Amino acid sequence: MTKTPRFPIVSPPTPEKRPVSDTHHGITRTDEYAWLRADNWQEMFRDSSLLDAAIRAELEAENAYQSKLMADTSDLQKQLFKEMKGRIKEDDSSVPMKDGPYAYGSSFKLGGEQPRYFRMSRDGGPEQILLDGDMEAKGKAYFRLGGVDHSADHGKLLWAFDDKGSEFYTLRVRDLADGKELADQIPATGGSGVWSAGNDGFFYTRLDPNHRPSKVLFHALGQDPENDRLIYEETDPGFFMNVDGTRNNQWIMIGINDHETSEYRLLSASDPFAEPRLVCGRETGLQYELEEGGDVFFVLTNADGAKDFKIMTAPASDPVRANWRELVPHEPGRLILSVIGFKDHMVRLERKEGLPRIVVRDRASGEEHLISFDEEAFSLGLSGSYEYDTDIMRFSYSSMTTPSQVFDYNMRTRERVLLKTQEVPSGHDPDHYVTRRLMAPAADGELVPISLLHHRDTRLDGSAPCLLYGYGSYGITVPAAFNTNWFSLVDRGLVFAIAHVRGGKDKGYGWYDDGKREHKMNTFTDFIACARHLVAERYTAHDRMVAQGGSAGGMLMGAVANMAPDCFGGIVAEVPFVDVLTTMLDATLPLTPPEWPEWGNPIASADDYRTIAAYSPYDNVAALDYPPILALAGLTDPRVTYWEPAKWVARLRDRKSGENPVLFKINMDSGHAGASGRFSRLEEIAYTYAFALKVTGKAQLAGATLK
Repeated sequence: MTKTPRFPIVSPPTPEKRPVSDTHHGITRTDEYAWLRADNWQEMFRDSSLLDAAIRAELEAENAYQSKLMADTSDLQKQLFKEMKGRIKEDDSSVPMKDGPYAYGSSFKLGGEQPRYFRMSRDGGPEQILLDGDMEAKGKAYFRLGGVDHSADHGKLLWAFDDKGSEFYTLRVRDLADGKELADQIPATGGSGVWSAGNDGFFYTRLDPNHRPSKVLFHALGQDPENDRLIYEETDPGFFMNVDGTRNNQWIMIGINDHETSEYRLLSASDPFAEPRLVCGRETGLQYELEEGGDVFFVLTNADGAKDFKIMTAPASDPVRANWRELVPHEPGRLILSVIGFKDHMVRLERKEGLPRIVVRDRASGEEHLISFDEEAFSLGLSGSYEYDTDIMRFSYSSMTTPSQVFDYNMRTRERVLLKTQEVPSGHDPDHYVTRRLMAPAADGELVPISLLHHRDTRLDGSAPCLLYGYGSYGITVPAAFNTNWFSLVDRGLVFAIAHVRGGKDKGYGWYDDGKREHKMNTFTDFIACARHLVAERYTAHDRMVAQGGSAGGMLMGAVANMAPDCFGGIVAEVPFVDVLTTMLDATLPLTPPEWPEWGNPIASADDYRTIAAYSPYDNVAALDYPPILALAGLTDPRVTYWEPAKWVARLRDRKSGENPVLFKINMDSGHAGASGRFSRLEEIAYTYAFALKVTGKAQLAGATLK
């Protein structure tokens, strides 16, 4: 690979080495940078001023270093930000959704960073602003709204906010008659709540000091939160927990799950003092979800070997597993993703042959029909409805070239009404772009889908740069949806591609199983196969390709950097989960016990230890000629703690060969999701894109060249 120096010669930070060792299963490791983890991380996530001074100095030195190396892209970053902001309708508004006498929606004001929530009369009229995010965020370095939910009597608003980036949300209640906050204020929650049927209180999850939702409580309005009634406590730290309600306001559902096992407990929304009823106790590998259906529940489950899931029904009066009856049978290769129940219909979102589709079922006759679409690759979103007794449900559609469209669909008449098409104020002509669906042959013969976008005038002779994005964990599928930011790359002649690697559910549940635990290496080899296929098909060349991924996708970036550094001209790892083995060995960290089903438990299993050790990016850094690498993180991130990328970057610089730099940019005022405002977030994306353009030799271009 030909490498051209594109960065100034600046000495990078060199954190002190303070080796510490640990031994598991007879294997000893030494970590020279373990001291970068704050001993008081629980307290620091709530108050970042408590960060140890020596650690803060190292992080600030990293920010100073990357700033010097990226200084020559300052104008480019401004140009990219201007372009991306120009594609956003600044005063955009959602299509209000009807609920009783009102219709509820959200909007932004010109220049606003945060959403506003409003309502109007069901049939239209003036907007009543219920909550103004910009007003609430005033004076705060970080602010993000959580759940926002109106009570069934439309008299009160339950809302949550996080002003640290640590995802400990505070719940508040607003009286919608006068707009004033009630005295009720509950800290350290999961970020949402569910109203009781009487609208006089709500259910919520409380986080423990290790950021785990360990308790579901009921808060009666006007009472001291210290006296909130404990509804259920989960004592197994390996399980997540959430509380939800139903649109007909009948049930409160406590969902308990890890990545392969689930359990539900129910209680009546009108009786907050009832004892929750167990639906089906947790059995390792058994997954199920409940959806309202009046006198029944729809049960989406993988029971009885239904790997790609089936739908069953259970009487609402006694929904135990013995009473489940099959409604939609299992069909291998057709993955049922979600179900929404209505009085007369049931709607499911499923994926078949790699593409999503919506199926509507008449509950009385059992007749089903598909809502059809024409493009080669696209994305669907099922919004459903606030209301249960209705024939109208809402969905969204987009593709990599088609802006998002919102439809209301009459399930009885099959009439589709386009309510809104995403506006691109600076202009967008889909005819200028091409989207493709490729299949890359993997090492074991599997075909890995690639969703691809490029300008119609881009020369496909191997000379075009490419940004290849990947994730590949937790069964999450990266949709081939419309993203206006990508056009700042595509209009400069880059090819944008998404590698749908194993570890997601792009080709069914088996695609997920084949990319986890002992099969995790498939995720990495799939991504490398996609990179090589794009080069073989002359979409790009290896020294012009930038790989990008975040969180577990950042782990993917670290792994492929170790396995195939010559495949890429640059790597962007956002909030990267790169110290996998150390994290999975630490049961005190927020996500470690619930993550063992995904990665394995290296504390209990020597085999799991060796599997993770074989790919954990931090443990496999070597004397390799790595391409330029950019790592990004947030100081108060409870999901991927800041010290993972901090340690990784330090070890990369210490061990690598070659002259390519490793940059580390850390937002000292944010967590996992980066900057909280919509425009602040664009500044971060502009920085990332400037890095990609810089390492591919496109940074000298002042503007888009192919538009």
